Amino acid sequence: MNHHAVVIGAGPAGLATSQELGRQGIEHVVLERGEALGHTWANLYSSLVLHTGKHLSSLPGLSFPRTTGQFPSRHDFLHYLHEYGRRFNLPVRTGADVETVERADGQWRVRTRGGAELTAPVVVMATGIVSNPYTASIPGRPRFAGRVLHSVEYRRPDGHAGRRVLVVGAGNSAGEIAAELAAAGAHVAVAVRSGARVVPRDLFGVPIQYLAVAISRFPRHVQQSGAAAMARAAGLARGPAVLPPPPQTRCSDVPLIGFHLVDAIRAGAIRVRGGVAAFTPTGVRFDDGRDEPFDDVILATGYRAAVGMLGDLIRIDGCGFAVRTGRVTSADQPNLYFVGHNYDTRGALRNIAQDARLIGRLVASNS
Repeated sequence: MNHHAVVIGAGPAGLATSQELGRQGIEHVVLERGEALGHTWANLYSSLVLHTGKHLSSLPGLSFPRTTGQFPSRHDFLHYLHEYGRRFNLPVRTGADVETVERADGQWRVRTRGGAELTAPVVVMATGIVSNPYTASIPGRPRFAGRVLHSVEYRRPDGHAGRRVLVVGAGNSAGEIAAELAAAGAHVAVAVRSGARVVPRDLFGVPIQYLAVAISRFPRHVQQSGAAAMARAAGLARGPAVLPPPPQTRCSDVPLIGFHLVDAIRAGAIRVRGGVAAFTPTGVRFDDGRDEPFDDVILATGYRAAVGMLGDLIRIDGCGFAVRTGRVTSADQPNLYFVGHNYDTRGALRNIAQDARLIGRLVASNS
């Protein structure tokens, strides 16, 4: 089946891109691996709440309802995605799990696991990162007698009360899951190897994201200094840091947003440990040589861009994303675009909206 463009993924990135392509009059189809649009969001942990304010988290053409709180919940956002697809009558084809994307005769050939084949001059990768969880290789895992799961598999704290749980990581998912488990009666420790920079979710009711957007026009070192200053101010107000500082990195430096984790650590509800060196039959061994027993280990070790279906057609940069020219255009293949590959303190959803608009203009200008 021929189309002018194939968009792969019907989460916020794919839906925003579809709306922008439609607005430009570009015929296209959106392929979604799940049985409904927003499949990934439907399967994230129940208590998830956006760290970004609703005014800078909406997709092009549709604001959140007035009744939605400043920080939308997962339920709010999933409802918003379904309304977005309905409002713009987006051409989403569900149950279409893409297996391969290949070049053939100057066109793209997209094959699904169900055997469907589509061709188009343009492909937009809107597959996000959550469908490709990253799990570090930790020696001894097969001999561990307890439960091991990635944070993407975590739904709610049911069944963890009274159990010894280690959460590996210090990102936002790790912080939220660890705090929720501790509040539900689990005995929680967090393994922190690289540290975390903690900032408030809001200042005097204003989302911290809005300040990040305001300073984003300045050079990167100024942005980093501003974020560090906010973290120091928060520390003065709430006491000494309980987590080590993060290393400097050239990749996106998204901080730990909110004080749920650090407050639980200060209250003694969560213990802090170093990096994990290996699993043991009854728990883990940390980098300092300490052995500690655990019943459950949750690997909140992050994600990588879900672009494996492209094989060796593209290169991956040092931060795990496709190598691009500008924000969205593949540096390796013609008429290949990526939306949702820009992560920073201005907010992933705001960046998705910006990237979708850019792709719409680029595809229209090249048609």
